[in-house]
Amino acid sequence: MAPPQVPERILPTDEPQRTLRVATYNIHKGVQGVGPAKRLEIHNLQQAIQQLDADIVCLQEVRKMNRQGERRFANWPQQGQADFLKPQGYHALYMTNAVTKHGEHGNALLSRFEVVRHKHEDMSDHRFEQRGLLHGEVNLQGKPVHVIVVHLGLIAASRVRQIRQLQEFIDREIGWNEPLLVAGDFNDWGKQLVPIMAECGLHSECQSAAHFTYPARLPLAQLDHVYSRGLHRVRQFVPQLDSAVRNTGIRSWSRLSDHLPLVAEFELDR
Repeated sequence: MAPPQVPERILPTDEPQRTLRVATYNIHKGVQGVGPAKRLEIHNLQQAIQQLDADIVCLQEVRKMNRQGERRFANWPQQGQADFLKPQGYHALYMTNAVTKHGEHGNALLSRFEVVRHKHEDMSDHRFEQRGLLHGEVNLQGKPVHVIVVHLGLIAASRVRQIRQLQEFIDREIGWNEPLLVAGDFNDWGKQLVPIMAECGLHSECQSAAHFTYPARLPLAQLDHVYSRGLHRVRQFVPQLDSAVRNTGIRSWSRLSDHLPLVAEFELDR
């Protein structure tokens, strides 16, 4: 069965918002392909992310700058990728996880709502992988909603230690009664982190239904998750591009990154 197209939402300006749509997406630094076939996809990603119509977008592998990319691609954006990708009227929050020879990259949070405070914490478990978490507190209709963006390591033991660090951060920074979302690329093959996340009240729909996100061309595993606490999840899906975006020449999400995006929707108290 083909994944659903993203339904258009009409958000009334004179009534409280009834649903919260959250997306997580590893954008592979806005570049696809290898060697001479390498191509810049950041402009296509900009259109595709707008089509998601998500209130909150959690991004991983986001470039702040990259000198090699700037030299290779004439249309490399002058802005950092987080600011370039944010839909009009959104707030963009970016923090660096990794500094490389040619630049730096990290996590980003794009929000329809004001981000009233934020924090970054290094989660690097060893010197070969630079990782971090990005925490933003969002003002949703006068109420705080906490969002944490993560990109965990490639080694299983490292991921367990990083989740323990995440638990400590949550206990220290976030009240138990405040709604919380933790989204990102968990690199969690086999759902090994699911019971550990449940220890701090965080749950993902992957317990009952898998939504494969990797690899994008032939998805075999769900590495990307939206965990939640204190919010009522009504559905979750991996979207497909709508006809308007496909008509611009972008045929599928699999062309844009090595991951597919994941979208979760939550019902808000009326």
